[in-house]
Amino acid sequence: MELDYDPRKRFGAHLAAVRRKRGISQERLALESGLARSYLSGVERGLRNIALVNICILAQALDMQPSELLDFRATGA
Repeated sequence: MELDYDPRKRFGAHLAAVRRKRGISQERLALESGLARSYLSGVERGLRNIALVNICILAQALDMQPSELLDFRATGA
């Protein structure tokens, strides 16, 4: 399997893995972060170029550091 190096796809895959590992639905993360569920779906599929401010918002909602969301090695994304 070839790894996709598009950072949007890697970030999205990592975000989805973190969210699932914590047992959080997209709907719940959307409510807790104030971001639209459709936007989160696009981010997780690598279709959206997420802004730094939204990375920080998601990190806060997931109770983690923004840098952890950018550490793709953690999930192999």
